[in-house]
Amino acid sequence: METSQTTSSVIVDVIPAAPEQETILANLLELYMHDFSEFIGLKLDANGRFGYEHLSLYWKESNRHPFLIMVNGHWAGFVFVRKGSRISGDENTWDMAEFFIVRGYRRLGIGSRVALEIWERFPGTWEVRVIERNQKAKEFWGRAIREFIGKAIDPVAFNKDGEGWHVFSFESKHAA
Repeated sequence: METSQTTSSVIVDVIPAAPEQETILANLLELYMHDFSEFIGLKLDANGRFGYEHLSLYWKESNRHPFLIMVNGHWAGFVFVRKGSRISGDENTWDMAEFFIVRGYRRLGIGSRVALEIWERFPGTWEVRVIERNQKAKEFWGRAIREFIGKAIDPVAFNKDGEGWHVFSFESKHAA
C-alpha cells in the first residue's frame, strides 16, 4: 500500500519497504547514523560505515515495519516502526524505532505529515523516545504529537544505559 499526500505541489509518499529495497534503506541509514553520531558515540567500522545490525529483521519479524519516504519522487527518508516498548517491555505498545528525514527536506512540514500518517496506520498506545541531548528532535516530536492528538503532552525523562532520554506516550485512535 502506498499513500500520497499533496499540498502546495509537494507530494509525500510513505511506502512500505520491500526486501529488495534493503540497500536503499542501508544507504539512508548511513546518513541517519552520521547525524545521530553527534549525540551518541557511534563509530565507523573498518569499511568506513556505521551499519545497522537490526535492518534485516524488518523483513523477518512480524512486529517490525520499515517504510521509505519519497518527496516529489525522490528519496527523502525512512521510518522504522516496532511493536513492543523498549522502556516498559509492554508488547502492545508501538515504538517509533527510527525516524529520518534527509536534511534538505527538513523544516518543510514533511516530517510531521509522515509521523501523522504512521500513527494513523497503527492505532494504539505509542512511545516516541528522544535522546536528551537532541533538543531539536524533542521540539519536533512535541509539535507533531500536539498536532496529532490536539493537545500538548510533556515527555517523561528516563535513564537507559547511563544516557538521559525523554519519552512521549500517547494514544492513536482509529480514523473515523
